[in-house]
Amino acid sequence: MSKKNIAIIAGGDSSEYIISLKSAEGIYSFIDKEKYNLYVVLIKKGDWHVNLNNDTTVPIDKNDFSFKTGGRKIRFDFAYITIHGTPGENGRLQGYFDMIGLPYSSCGVLASSLTFNKFVCNNYLKSLGVCIADSVRLVNKQLPNPSEIVERLGLPVFVKPNDGGSSCGTTKVKSGEELIPAIKKAFDEGDEVIIESFMPGTEVTCGCYKIKGKTVIFPLTEVVSKNEFFDFEAKYNADKVDEITPARISGELTKQIQMLTSGIYDLVGAKGIIRVDYILSPQNEVKMLEVNTTPGMTSTSFIPQQIKAAGLDIKNVMTDIIENELNQ
Repeated sequence: MSKKNIAIIAGGDSSEYIISLKSAEGIYSFIDKEKYNLYVVLIKKGDWHVNLNNDTTVPIDKNDFSFKTGGRKIRFDFAYITIHGTPGENGRLQGYFDMIGLPYSSCGVLASSLTFNKFVCNNYLKSLGVCIADSVRLVNKQLPNPSEIVERLGLPVFVKPNDGGSSCGTTKVKSGEELIPAIKKAFDEGDEVIIESFMPGTEVTCGCYKIKGKTVIFPLTEVVSKNEFFDFEAKYNADKVDEITPARISGELTKQIQMLTSGIYDLVGAKGIIRVDYILSPQNEVKMLEVNTTPGMTSTSFIPQQIKAAGLDIKNVMTDIIENELNQ
């Protein structure tokens, strides 16, 4: 039987471009090369190309997502999307793949679009009983009256892009005077900004995936940032954070968060591996931060940590994801 051709799709148009490349490296190392032919496809604006092993690049034919090399046309059987941000996390790339009939790893158009918009997703889940932070959404570069925001949400607050990740453009604001500069910084990353009330407590995160006849919920990771919060530096500098898997919380709370993660997976209509981030309050109330449908996949990212802690082989997990879509 001939091996299937897998495209690992990285890059994108956001500040998380470099992080996406690191995730692609991780995924390339995780997938079983005895079962699949692997190619890394980089996407940035209109430039779509394949990186070949001899350090050459070949353009992608966007009509059918294929490429030519050595006089042969190579068609892909599956796409593993690891773009953090647009167009791979917000549903745009998924819509293209749906139209050309190419199976892919992550959530579909609706779930991707929903979860990419933090304000809409969180308030949708709030309507279904999930506890979240109070928040305000800003659009069209609007600059609110700081005193009104402080009166509504209190201090401190987090100001961040409504459709970004990796804490790019995110600020913890402790005074009204800091609010407008923080909003402008967040607007530099996207068209919408979300301002969220501060939720004190322990940060934990939980990964999950579901395939036919099988649900896998990973152990939790506890996140202890040495910075003011779990900012970009802490996320990508091991000296600035302690990531403890499994989290140092009770078995009862762990189970509660795992079941909540499984429920959120179904509520948003997820597919592939997702990760949900939470704050566990001093009173042990579980509050959701956000849903991530294309989590980081470097060797030290949360999901690989959790897979290892669960006693699973990440190569088998990748095969689960791929084969579940190929055998639809």
